[in-house]
Amino acid sequence: MSKLTPPWEVRRTLMVKAEEETDPRYGCRPAERPIEDYIRFGVINLDKPSGPSSHEVAAWVKRLVGPAHAGTLDPKVTGVLPITLEEATKVVQALLLSGKEYVCVMRLHRETFEDRIRSVLDEFTGVIYQRPPVRASVKRRLRTRKIYYLRHLESSGRNVLFQVGCEAGTYIRKLCYDVGEVLGVGAHMQELRRTRSGPFTESTGLVTLHDISYYRALWQETKEEAVLKRFIQPMEKALEILPKIFIRDSAVDAICHGANLAAPGVLAIDSSIKPKDTVAVMTQKGEAVALSTALVTTEEVMQLNRGLIAKTSRVLMPRGVYPKMWQKTNR
Repeated sequence: MSKLTPPWEVRRTLMVKAEEETDPRYGCRPAERPIEDYIRFGVINLDKPSGPSSHEVAAWVKRLVGPAHAGTLDPKVTGVLPITLEEATKVVQALLLSGKEYVCVMRLHRETFEDRIRSVLDEFTGVIYQRPPVRASVKRRLRTRKIYYLRHLESSGRNVLFQVGCEAGTYIRKLCYDVGEVLGVGAHMQELRRTRSGPFTESTGLVTLHDISYYRALWQETKEEAVLKRFIQPMEKALEILPKIFIRDSAVDAICHGANLAAPGVLAIDSSIKPKDTVAVMTQKGEAVALSTALVTTEEVMQLNRGLIAKTSRVLMPRGVYPKMWQKTNR
């Protein structure tokens, strides 16, 4: 099957269309936000333990830090689980577009040759058809999912250790079952750990529930902002993999009011953007303004001096952070 490039391995070049100074009086770099806003627009890269559900983990974090939302990860599955706080829940959509990675122990029902296992795993690389398992929380209809890579790591008897990079919504339990069917020996998922959720990995500030409890207590005692930043990251981290468009200060508040992005507001844009791609609209200070749907290509944006280039789908920044310069322009 055809090989696909994982979203986190796509390389883009920032193309500068115009240059303009940003006004230091408005907004600030995400890492320099006042502590209340840092929490409000924060994300925790949690190492989920086996046992509790994602909902239970989010409820526990909520009692310690404040309103929180987690994605979905089965109770017995461990590993990377991004938890968004308060206003940062708006960036969850970006994580659904950024792909996942897992390490899995698959248990074969009968032993078979390792070369055969490797060959079958290769057959499942690319776009596959998958029907959610019986106990899934979604409708059981046949659908396609992208498998970016499926790497055999080790075999021991009937246990097979493999690594898989895949599109969000891929059921690894069902993948193991299907691999077992093709092998002709049957198989089931024995153990699973998520090692990546979009830009969040085991090496990007992963913390445990015990870490959160400890640092939260330490912060209450010392009130040192650096303590909170040991386990909370800016929500912009969740947008790291998405292609980006950087805009003028004068265009920011219009986008915050739901306006679509027009060509005159663009200062720089990532390469290889195509129509219908989801893009992150950013300020020059690196703040997330909105998630938008591209209407034209990168090359067209670089040539256009008027007209809409992206449709706003989800506003991320509150109104009023930047001045309403767009009202003055329309007079």
